[in-house]
Amino acid sequence: MDRTAHPLENRSAGSPLWRTVSSLLRRRSWRDRITELLAAADVRVDGVRPWDLRVRDERFFPALFTGGSLALGESYVAGWWEAEAIDELVCRLLAADLEHQIVSWRALPVAAAARIENALHAKRDAFDIGAHHYDIGNDLYARMLGEPICYSCGYWRQAETLEDAQRAKLALVCRKIGLQPGDRVLDIGCGWGSFAHYAATTYGAEVVGVTVSDEQLRWARALCEGLPVEIRLQDYRDVDEPFDHIVSIGMFEHVGPKHYRTYMEVAHRSLGDGGVFLLHTIGTNVSESHIDPWMHRHIFPNAVLPSIRQIGEAIEGLFVMEDWHNFGPYYARTLRSWLDRFDQAWPDLEPRFGQRFYRMWRYYLLACAGTFLSRTNQLWQIVLAKQPPARCYETVR
Repeated sequence: MDRTAHPLENRSAGSPLWRTVSSLLRRRSWRDRITELLAAADVRVDGVRPWDLRVRDERFFPALFTGGSLALGESYVAGWWEAEAIDELVCRLLAADLEHQIVSWRALPVAAAARIENALHAKRDAFDIGAHHYDIGNDLYARMLGEPICYSCGYWRQAETLEDAQRAKLALVCRKIGLQPGDRVLDIGCGWGSFAHYAATTYGAEVVGVTVSDEQLRWARALCEGLPVEIRLQDYRDVDEPFDHIVSIGMFEHVGPKHYRTYMEVAHRSLGDGGVFLLHTIGTNVSESHIDPWMHRHIFPNAVLPSIRQIGEAIEGLFVMEDWHNFGPYYARTLRSWLDRFDQAWPDLEPRFGQRFYRMWRYYLLACAGTFLSRTNQLWQIVLAKQPPARCYETVR
């Protein structure tokens, strides 16, 4: 299964054009310039520390200077460099703000395309992310995510294992919305049904979950068979019925800034008076219209991480913000736990996915961990009540 062919590898090291370009670049000492830039982030080229970058192919240096973060990821997948601790490496690069010191002309058209695609983002496009990312194999996600299958940050406050952290997160969500037996809950972006199963079996709640992934639909329906749970293959914009509470865990990142207000309007019309809406989402410190070009091209097409300002504007006049809880540092630990499980499962997964996929997936998980270690990205649980709220909300942690 080769889903990771990269433009970088289309360059032939022996072609006349590449030899000419390489000669010019060597005369301009791109290795020295990259080495100097990395040193500002306390990263050494061919160093021995876990976060140091060991170069295996000299084409890495000009590629990085013209491709930025897009080339960093693609050149790793191509085998041009290695690092034991990619998460620590990315953390240092972000903390030193190196991405704004490199002319990433190769990333410009990717970023522009991401902005355009996100602005359009018709309902039919919502199902593309399901096919591209979430439908690649329930065996992969089951082995990587453990039980329960939660593809979102765990709550590690008193947890020692990934399973404990994910169950603690589900319990926290239920406590925050004040879930009671018989309550009807909408789960926007229900994933593999872990919240629906937990809410139904632990609290006796009725749950409607919507997903855009065929494979998630199949798994969640099997998991929740016999419970008061309905799982639908449905875009969130087509939901039009009342619920006592709403939760959305790790889905808002796929909505996009142009549609934040629409998303909140759907939640507002679907939430009964006195109900609570809990939004669990990755967030970023600055408002953006696209994600990192490598992530857009290879992992999450059209995804965007929201900012506080963007969420605030989307809820204005619709909801009262009752609580805003940030436990972003827990995501790095969650991602490392997923990588450990992925590595353990790899001998069984390799025949179907191949070595390229392994390098891509390893880079994805560790690069994301680096964004949380650097505090570039956050993890927010936001509790919202209809305006005006029907009751006084007491913060739950």
